[in-house]
Amino acid sequence: MDNIIDNQTGEVLPAVSAVVQPSALQALEAASIDVAIATAHKFPRSVARFARTARELACINETVAAECFYHLPRGKGIEGPSIRLAEIVAYAWGNLRVGARIIEETDKFVTAQGICHDLERNVSASTEVRRRITDKAGRRYNDDMVIMTMNAACAVARRNAIFQVIPGAMVQEIEEAAKRVAVGSASTLVKKREKVVTLFTKMGVDQARLEAFLGHEIEEIGLEDLQTLQGMFTALKDGTSTVDELFPEPVTEPPVGRTKRQAAPRQPDPDPAEPPIVEDAEGGAQ
Repeated sequence: MDNIIDNQTGEVLPAVSAVVQPSALQALEAASIDVAIATAHKFPRSVARFARTARELACINETVAAECFYHLPRGKGIEGPSIRLAEIVAYAWGNLRVGARIIEETDKFVTAQGICHDLERNVSASTEVRRRITDKAGRRYNDDMVIMTMNAACAVARRNAIFQVIPGAMVQEIEEAAKRVAVGSASTLVKKREKVVTLFTKMGVDQARLEAFLGHEIEEIGLEDLQTLQGMFTALKDGTSTVDELFPEPVTEPPVGRTKRQAAPRQPDPDPAEPPIVEDAEGGAQ
């Protein structure tokens, strides 16, 4: 094996010293994990402290609370803890190794892998998330959109892995508390309604799309509608869904038998000199 010359110093280095063998890398990684596990056992978590810390962070203000849950209008509706809440509970839970990476990229799809390892309990999970990188016409996204899709896929994969390791029973109460802070009460309904409508307008969702989804006017938005809309806004912000998927353009169909350009035939005005003919019950004219 040829020697390697350092371009800066001119020193001749043996080839074996310039290459780290795979076995050495594996040994370093194993040693790192062993140290992390030993540290986790030395400083075990407190479930009571976790619940208190996670709840305080999730409910620190209305904006953070609204980002802690998502809603997708599929079937009867899909709701769950969001990427933001996953970050909060992972921080509060402690003694975790969390990560995500892209493991596959094709012309049409990218696949992300998320991992989560509880060093204290020696419980680990690995999840995969696949995302399309083409538009409705089958054209591939530009580079910036591909990168955004990759980041969103990694975030979702990491979230899914975290919630497979941290028990759902520990997360549910924190999610419900965040919903109560985000939605508020009847006394704050008008103010929060205006705020969420403004947020959707900035995302490109106009009033017609909102009302078509809700089935009623903006002024009739209630607390339940507000919770659903805030969850949908989180899904848009996290990149787990798009405006067209959540709020398709309302379609106005013309009346049956007519086209949009074809108006109904105009009936001739009755002749005022001739009184209209009225038939009686026997069919005779009067």
